Amino acid sequence: MLEPLRQGLPPLDPAAVSNAASCALPARYEAVREARQFTRRTLDQWDIGDRFDDVCLVVSELVTNALRHGLPTSNGHAPEQIPPVRLHLMRWTERLVCAVRDPSHDSPVARDSEDDFSAESGRGLFLVDSFADSWGWHPLAGTLNGKVVWALFRLQSAE
Repeated sequence: MLEPLRQGLPPLDPAAVSNAASCALPARYEAVREARQFTRRTLDQWDIGDRFDDVCLVVSELVTNALRHGLPTSNGHAPEQIPPVRLHLMRWTERLVCAVRDPSHDSPVARDSEDDFSAESGRGLFLVDSFADSWGWHPLAGTLNGKVVWALFRLQSAE
């Protein structure tokens, strides 16, 4: 189990966000492709498409984890919730944050680095840690239920 992580996320004033976009994702694995397409369009609009490969890999892993581990199941099918998973992209001048919200209160579980790297699954958080500048998670409060897992990318300053 990982404790809620906020370290590594520099103070980011929500009022200073220069761009923000989000999309609801259905409770099916095709949503990973939809998340990549949404990320591509958004980064292209923000003129930071050159970061797509790293950001896309991280978004794919975060959304896959949310679908695989963040949804309650009943007879193998996730119950209808609106929206079960949501992807948020927020850009500050020199930072991009990708955040994926899901309804689970369970903390993300990172595999031990000594685990078998030839396994077909289980390396998602290792990849997030490798490609993002920092990442973490925190439980939601108030009327929102579940948690948010986020990844931060530092962007080149536009000089």
